[in-house]
Amino acid sequence: MAVKLKKIGAAGRFGAGYGKIKERLVAVEEKQRIRQECPFCKGRAKRKAKGIWECNKCGKKFAGGTFYLKD
Repeated sequence: MAVKLKKIGAAGRFGAGYGKIKERLVAVEEKQRIRQECPFCKGRAKRKAKGIWECNKCGKKFAGGTFYLKD
């Protein structure tokens, strides 16, 4: 009888192995892909570079967290 394993999500691209690292990567990528809120106008902020964010609504660029703005 085959054993069913839980799906690892986007980290499945690494294949077998890398267990704990894949779990951490999935946690970061889930937070990273949710909508980030601009602290100025409450519009949608998008990550432009590491720690650099830009709001789609007001156009302001600002510094924030590397992968996501809020915990």
